[in-house]
Amino acid sequence: MNAFDLFTDEAPRTGEFRILTVCTGNICRSPLAETLLRHVLQRLPITVASAGTHALVDQPMTEQNQRIAADLGVTDGANHRARQLVADHVRDADLVLALSREHRKQIVEMLPRAARKTFTLREFARLSEAFEASHPNLSVIEDPGARMRTLVQELAQSRGTVLAPEHPEDDDVVDPFRQSDEVYRESADQLVPAVNATAALLRRTAQNELR
Repeated sequence: MNAFDLFTDEAPRTGEFRILTVCTGNICRSPLAETLLRHVLQRLPITVASAGTHALVDQPMTEQNQRIAADLGVTDGANHRARQLVADHVRDADLVLALSREHRKQIVEMLPRAARKTFTLREFARLSEAFEASHPNLSVIEDPGARMRTLVQELAQSRGTVLAPEHPEDDDVVDPFRQSDEVYRESADQLVPAVNATAALLRRTAQNELR
C-alpha cells in the first residue's frame, strides 16, 4: 500500500505550501492575519498572501493594525498593499482562510471546488484543536508540503464531526474598519489566538512532530 492511500485516492502535490487569507478591503483583518502567519511560520516551506473580496486596491494596512502587528513582532506591516481577490489566487492556494463566513461563501461561489480547502480562520483554529486531540499518523508522508495538504483534507472531512460553536458568528472575526481602537482590539483578540492555533498545527505538521 502506498503511504498516501491512508488518506486519499490521489497523492497530494509536494513542494511549498501556500496560504491565502481573505477579508473585504484587504487592509484590516486579512493583512494582519497574513503578516502574523508569515512571521510565526518563517523558515518553513510556507508562503502567505492575502486579498480582498472588495479590495481597496494598493491601500496599506490600517495604522491601527500596523501597530498591533508591530507589538507582536512583525516588522514589515507597512509594506502591505491591498489587492483584489481573483479566482487564480484561490486556485493557487493550498489553504484559504476567510475572516468571516460571508467571505468563505464568496470564495466558494467564485471557485466551488475550493470548498475543501476554504475555512474561516477561527473555524480552522477550532478544527485544529480537535485534530490535535485525535489525529491520523501523517508522519508516513515524507514531503512537508504534502503532509500539510493532507492535513487540510483531514480537517475538511472533520467538519461534520466537530461540535460547531453555539453562536455561528463565533467563526467570524469582527470587522474593525472605520471603528474605534476598542473594536480593533476586539478584532485582534479574536484573530490572534486563531492565528496561533493555526500556526502551531501547521508548524508541527511541517516539522513532522505529530505523533
